Parts: sequence; structure tokens; C-alpha cells
Amino acid sequence: MESIVNFLVNTIGSLGLIGIFLLMFLESSFFPFPSEVVMIPAGYLASKGDMNLFVVIGIGIAGSLAGAWFNYILASKFGRKFLLKFFSTQKVEKLESFFEKHGHISTFTGRLIPGIRQYISFPAGLAKMSGLKFTIYTILGAGIWVTILTLLGYFIGQNQELIHRYLKEITTITILFIVVLIVSYTLFQKQKDD
Repeated sequence: MESIVNFLVNTIGSLGLIGIFLLMFLESSFFPFPSEVVMIPAGYLASKGDMNLFVVIGIGIAGSLAGAWFNYILASKFGRKFLLKFFSTQKVEKLESFFEKHGHISTFTGRLIPGIRQYISFPAGLAKMSGLKFTIYTILGAGIWVTILTLLGYFIGQNQELIHRYLKEITTITILFIVVLIVSYTLFQKQKDD
């Protein structure tokens, strides 16, 4: 594991901000590439003074947003036609209707869930969610996650065992936060509809 981390630190160090942007673009598109292996080493390099912490976070968010937009455009151009091969028009319309009404909360929370963050842009693009809303909620969700990972690398970048432990705890806390947020949102929507 240590050799992989050293390789990534060296790669990010040599490619610099462009490397962070490209790797986060990949992570945020459909390519299953974990953001942890990009932003934690980048945070560590920032702690050594090789990069500026705030620029690293900004570039990480920009790469995430670019990857999310890549998926959004793919889904909006080809998604409906593709889905109609497998699902009825009624089911596809239900998905579009759901995302029209709840796309903002789904996009925001989806960006915080490992394994889902890469794919949440597809339903947004399929439902043709407002580009401005999509951008804002993607930046908010990706911004929280990128900042957490970068700060982990910044403060404890050398200690892999500690990073692994904190990452598990942070993921658990994040998922609990999402559950509370979704329950609150659902209750608020029910109250609004009554």
C-alpha cells in the first residue's frame, strides 16, 4: 500500500495541478477511480509546501465538476434512447419526474456517497436538470468531500493507518448525515404537500 501511495504522491507531484484535475475528472466520470488516492496525497504535498492548499482544493473540485458534466452531457444526449430499450416510457418518465422534483437533493447527497458519486450525474442529465442547479449542488457535494480528503492528507498524510481509520469514520459520519438530511427533506416535502 505504501508503494502505491508513494507512486501517487510522485505522480501528482510531477504532474502538479493538471494531474489533480485530470485524475479527479476521471474519478467523477464513469471511470471507477477513488478520489482518496488523489486528494489525500495532494493534501500531503500541500502540507510540505509543494502546492497551495486552497488551489489544490479548488482544482480538485473543478476536476470533479468537469467529470460530472461529462456524464451529464452523455446522459442528456444518449440516455433516454438507451433506457427506452430496457424500460417502458412510463418508467423513464417517472425517473425524469422524480429528478425534476428532487434532483437538487439527490445530486448533493449522491456526491457524498462512495460508489454513487460517479453515477449520480447520469439521472440528472437524463432528466435534463437545470444546468445551474446541477453545477451548484455538484460543487457543494464534491466540495465537502474534496476538502475533507485534502485536509486529511494535509494534517496526517504520512500516517496511512490513521488515514485509513479516519476515512472509515468520516465515511460513516457522512452517510449518517445523508440519512438525517434525506429524512428531514422527506418530512419537509410531506408537510409542504399536505
